[in-house]
Amino acid sequence: MEKLNTLIQNEKDLDLLVQKARQTDAVALDTEFVWERTYYPQLGLIQIALSDEECYLIDPLAIKDLSALGKLLSDRGVVKILHDAPQDLAILQRATGATPQNIFDTRLAAGFSDLSATLSLGNLIKELLDIDLAKNETRTNWLMRPLTKAQVDYALDDVRYLRAIRIILLTRIIGPKIKSWLQEELNLLNNPATYNGVSSNDRYLKVRGSNSLNRRGLAVLKNLATWRDGTAQKLDRPRGHIISDTNLVEISKSCPQNAESLKEKTSLSDKAVTRYAANITAIVSATLDQDPALYPEPKKPTRLTAGDKQNLEKLNGLITLKCDLLGIAPSLVGNSSELKQLIKTLRANREKEVQQLRQASGWRKSFLEDFFRQNREK
Repeated sequence: MEKLNTLIQNEKDLDLLVQKARQTDAVALDTEFVWERTYYPQLGLIQIALSDEECYLIDPLAIKDLSALGKLLSDRGVVKILHDAPQDLAILQRATGATPQNIFDTRLAAGFSDLSATLSLGNLIKELLDIDLAKNETRTNWLMRPLTKAQVDYALDDVRYLRAIRIILLTRIIGPKIKSWLQEELNLLNNPATYNGVSSNDRYLKVRGSNSLNRRGLAVLKNLATWRDGTAQKLDRPRGHIISDTNLVEISKSCPQNAESLKEKTSLSDKAVTRYAANITAIVSATLDQDPALYPEPKKPTRLTAGDKQNLEKLNGLITLKCDLLGIAPSLVGNSSELKQLIKTLRANREKEVQQLRQASGWRKSFLEDFFRQNREK
């Protein structure tokens, strides 16, 4: 097979690279992108390593059809190694039209290998290989051409060491049971629902200030956020460039039903009022005409009783002890909000709600089996 240039800039060379990659057991992948003035990230570069010496850069600005790369991504016979994989997987899926399969996320694996589950790639490589990665291109514009030598070196180093990192992490894991728990988590990355983010209909839950709204305000916000998301996608602009979160909350509180009221009761710019007043006021009016019984319920903060707090302390103690023994990062078991919710629902004997929590299924249920048994015996 002919020798390839480091920078892959045509479909023929990409086909050859993919053929070589599909003959290996595992490849390392990464992406570089710009995400400032668009709804979708603008892909500037794809890095791939077949070994620590055989590393390549795929130029998506020169190659418009990346379907060949999609064949590699969807090939379950080849492990795809990434660090902090979800965002890269979403970008690669959109660029190639293929659903990535058989993923190994080194950030996630570190959490099952007696390391933090939040380590950056640079810190992980320093920890395991004692190599310092250059940081001088972290703010570079990956859409500019030609690429500088510094950009090329920086991009290649992001994948050069991932195959070695994977092997080291797997050797650090204590026993087959923990490896099976890691694989259970990695299998979730085969499903795009794991990394494609919040749906447009649920976007309102992520709007800053939404917790200050009553049910009517939340209903207005939900419909406005769905409209904003669709508009941002259509124009390929960031959501905040259409209307800011602050403005959405202002509108949801005041519920203006005409352009004059919209201008008077909110801090929306004159330009935005002119452009979007008809859409906004129509959404507000339609929402107010809905049956109030259909309005969403405000999300209430989880308030713990003294008994709940004692149980939470015991739960955290158990998690810390077992994680120390098994070499697992405690954050993988659950975050503070999830554990509070688990305690609250267990003590209230709301079994159906407990079953909906991720701590009540899979490896987390196995990890917490002693805790569940103790609570059911009470």
